[in-house]
Amino acid sequence: FVLYCPKGEGNVIAFNGSGRAPQAATVDWYLERGFSELPKQGAHAVTIPGAVDAWCRLLEDHGRKGIAEALAPAIHYAEQGYVVHDRVAFDWEDPETDLSADEVAARIFLPGGKPPKPGDVHRQPELAETLRIIAKRGRAGFYEGAVAEDIVGRLRQLGGLHTLDDFAATKGDYKTPVSTSYRGHDIHQMPPNNQGLTALLMLNVLSGFDLGALEPNGAERLHLEIEAGRLAYRDRDNLLADQDHVAVPVKELLSIAYADRLRAEIDRERAMTHLPRVDLPGSDTVYITVVDRDRNAVSFINSTYYSFGSGVVGAKTGVVLQNRGTSFRLDPKHPNAIAPGKRPMHTIMPGMMVRDGRAVMPFGVMGGGYQPFGHVHLLTNMIDFGMDPQQALDAPRVFYNHDVVEAERSVRPDTVEGLRRRGHRVVEPDHPLGGGQAVLIDWEKGTLTGASDPRKDGLALGY
Repeated sequence: FVLYCPKGEGNVIAFNGSGRAPQAATVDWYLERGFSELPKQGAHAVTIPGAVDAWCRLLEDHGRKGIAEALAPAIHYAEQGYVVHDRVAFDWEDPETDLSADEVAARIFLPGGKPPKPGDVHRQPELAETLRIIAKRGRAGFYEGAVAEDIVGRLRQLGGLHTLDDFAATKGDYKTPVSTSYRGHDIHQMPPNNQGLTALLMLNVLSGFDLGALEPNGAERLHLEIEAGRLAYRDRDNLLADQDHVAVPVKELLSIAYADRLRAEIDRERAMTHLPRVDLPGSDTVYITVVDRDRNAVSFINSTYYSFGSGVVGAKTGVVLQNRGTSFRLDPKHPNAIAPGKRPMHTIMPGMMVRDGRAVMPFGVMGGGYQPFGHVHLLTNMIDFGMDPQQALDAPRVFYNHDVVEAERSVRPDTVEGLRRRGHRVVEPDHPLGGGQAVLIDWEKGTLTGASDPRKDGLALGY
């Protein structure tokens, strides 16, 4: 997914490069074979990959470089090797994906039968060769010929419904962003099938509270954020889906009247206990934001969902296949039910903040289901509490996840106690909550300020 503001002015452009279900995929097909939900691993978790098509299309439409030049560094590191970072090693051992279940994945990603350690050098020569083919032939190098045949053959060997025709037909598309105004700032997100609208709904609810009068890291502020999140995530799980297949009431969800109704459900002194739980995992996401000398502002996000996606790897190509299909439902009445050529609801969401018609900050916060919370926490830290981007990313975080509120160790004890008094069951997370990046554009001073989250292995770089 990409949000792009050319020269930092005018309309924000949105591009959806997310993948679709195979044409043979239907709810009935799965129900007739005893599935009660889409699996988290294996061929049935894989949607048709859309990333390569998106990269090529965006470079053709907006880039200065061709795909060969853009892929050159990735080819180098895939072939020569890259040093495994501490955070990467931590995620490598994620139990969500059993790499040993796929012989190709085990051969490539479990050298010597175990995950690499921090400081190890890891090489992926098969992937380097695949990237060379894409560099030479463009999108056709991935969606036609030997690469597509290897991937489709592997998926079908494992029972998948994917075909070469599905691959050849892959095409991303431009969309109109969804947006809301929060205290004079226009916040832009990808439309559904993306979950970006969830953050906008949270902001609309929170706009009715004087957050700036509260303690930034106090229990009352965090309680209001949690409760707004509970309500917005409920609507996400019930309503958000691929708008090419179902009607999503975007206008109604973003209306002031609807935000007022939701806000009225919030008790400032008591947690809600009647809402369904949030139940989406974290994800293996790469977020990049760039602002160049011409103030072209890009917010760009890619993901395999789980740390190694579906755990399925092309035997000859070394391509790791995501497991985004696991987000589909098998309830035929649910908006997010699987259907031929349909996109699942996606968690990864780029953001763009605009003020007075100019982009002032492309931003993103990785972390699967946490991302709407992360966007809102970053923005309210800056807009309501006057933090700079790095302070806003560094600040302590909480997240309503499953049936508990996860509170980082940096959340003060009195704040934790205040949340517990309001009825929240507070625990310490076993992993960092999200990881963000942002570039703040100061049009008056002519400066750019980058910020990168210490919870991840990213960095802010200017040159």
